[in-house]
Amino acid sequence: MKKNVLVFPCGSEIGLAVYRSLNYSIHFNLLGGSSVEDHGGFVYANYIGNMPLVTDSDFGDKLNAVIDKHKIDFVIPAHDDVVLTLAQLSAAKRLNCAVITSPVATCQVTRSKLRTYRLFDGVIAIPKVYASPRDVAGGDLPVFLKPDIGQGSKETHIAGTMEELRFFTENEPSLLILEYLPGKEYTVDCFTNKNGQLLLSEGRERQRISNGISVRSVNVADKRFREIAQKINQRLELRGAWFFQVKEAVSGELVLMEIAPRVAGTIALIRCKGVNLPLLSLFDAMGYEVEIIMNDYALTIDRALQNRYKHNIKYSHVYLDFEDVLIIDNRVNPVVIAFVYQCLNQGVKVHLITKVKGDLNSALSKYRLSGVFDELIQIDRDDHKHSYIKEKDAIFIDDSFAERKMVHDKCGIPVFDCHMIEALLE
Repeated sequence: MKKNVLVFPCGSEIGLAVYRSLNYSIHFNLLGGSSVEDHGGFVYANYIGNMPLVTDSDFGDKLNAVIDKHKIDFVIPAHDDVVLTLAQLSAAKRLNCAVITSPVATCQVTRSKLRTYRLFDGVIAIPKVYASPRDVAGGDLPVFLKPDIGQGSKETHIAGTMEELRFFTENEPSLLILEYLPGKEYTVDCFTNKNGQLLLSEGRERQRISNGISVRSVNVADKRFREIAQKINQRLELRGAWFFQVKEAVSGELVLMEIAPRVAGTIALIRCKGVNLPLLSLFDAMGYEVEIIMNDYALTIDRALQNRYKHNIKYSHVYLDFEDVLIIDNRVNPVVIAFVYQCLNQGVKVHLITKVKGDLNSALSKYRLSGVFDELIQIDRDDHKHSYIKEKDAIFIDDSFAERKMVHDKCGIPVFDCHMIEALLE
């Protein structure tokens, strides 16, 4: 039987990355939960809204109620605060399912940049930390300011003058004052199995950052990544997927920025090379001996906003044009054919209606589309497509505005051009 896995909060970049990693798994049934309205509700088919806030005093009890109701076997925390809270609940035996993360002591250390730096001082290179603005000399500028407890590049600043330094620290006295590292920044995705063995340390350069999130990354091979990963793995008790970030100093030395006992938001890059970190973490948690196979090719990822839709259209029939809709420039339109198969999976009948002359079956065979459609309707050029649509629970897809207008006016059903089909895809 499939194991039930809850991802919380599912609408974070981490939660969405986990969805893409596990959505097609035949071993796990994926559920997403969120405390506030987010994008997870547009992605997860099994979505649980109005989850308790991690800051609620009775968070554990409320979460256990969700776990019991949905028979959750594992929960994957998808935010740093949730990682620590769930690790603490699990360590206290107050959680009714397993948590996919490292032991609580590791989660406590890594949640604080300052505690992390103190633990690894003298073991690996860490940034210089200034106790207060008074300790920063003019020659030390610029300096880098970041929260001790935070994630990504949010609420970080570069102070190039003493006036800027005073401004930032007076507004937020808890900010860490660190040496500024001007070089390239890398994230290193790692995996430690149940036996404490480091199986993976794959680096990528964070080439473009937006809102604190890496939106363009490329794989980078550097033996120093493995050396640093081994030192971290020896000093911290880690389990499953984790990552660390380093940045180049002026000298070229790699300096530790942070460690996190969870998957990173850009795990898609390594996943598409063959390493599915959430899946490996689940199997490892179940006690399996896991192996890693990674394809040897260069890969770059670049991310942008993606549209997802919800609609209230009820339809059991689709009337679809052939030329310039299903087939464009002598090629099958991949978006349209994806929608066609979505309809077939859901029992929606798809009628191909066209004014194309000649043998339609031969044309479909040419594009390997024989037998796909429930009905083939081939009409004359001066005929009207609305005359062949009898059902009221139908939609019509055609590139011709004139055809869409007639169907809209005569049949009173929703009509779509090709560019609108994305709103129908699940």
